[in-house]
Amino acid sequence: MEITPNCLPDFIDAVIVTIRENEEEVTALDQAIGDGDHVINLQRGLENLKAQAPELAQLSWDAALKKIGISLLGSMGGASGSLFGTLFISMSKKLEIDASLNLEAMAQSFTFGVNETKKRGKSDLGAKTMLDVLIPVEQALQQAFEAEMETDKLHEFICDTALAGVESTRDMIATKGRAAFMGERTQGHLDAGAKTSQLIICAIVKVLDIKKAST
Repeated sequence: MEITPNCLPDFIDAVIVTIRENEEEVTALDQAIGDGDHVINLQRGLENLKAQAPELAQLSWDAALKKIGISLLGSMGGASGSLFGTLFISMSKKLEIDASLNLEAMAQSFTFGVNETKKRGKSDLGAKTMLDVLIPVEQALQQAFEAEMETDKLHEFICDTALAGVESTRDMIATKGRAAFMGERTQGHLDAGAKTSQLIICAIVKVLDIKKAST
């Protein structure tokens, strides 16, 4: 299934809704081992994107993702804004102008974006961050492309991978960000950034499921 930037307003709306529905849970996670402002910063970034949604829908994928990244970088602030901004800006560099976002293009773009995010955060899998969701999902996309996975199975595979990534952070000891100062006390808590990354990914997948069912 090919995806066009016309889907972006629906993606943004779906993400806003799912973050709002899970606001209390994620805030509690962040208050336990973080600054407690992750959701507030993310919602500020999303509302900024919502205001730009009509314009984003008219752009090519590379231009839209770059604009999303710059917007998040400027409106969210903090480590999350830097990492999300890096992810989207980097993804834009691997997409050709006017190219359709099929599975191959998405996998290649997302892999590049995640690798650049790892460099920006000087982090990797196992540090109890959003990367514990993004890296497994990136690997799952590559596996799905190589296996020529059917769309229905792909969507379930991606969501299951994201959920497993979140759960994996529970037993980790944070080594990055403010949480790192708490050391072993972070064990037993899910990472808030990993949780919102999972919520965002699964919200987008749900929109794609609805669109596929309507075609």
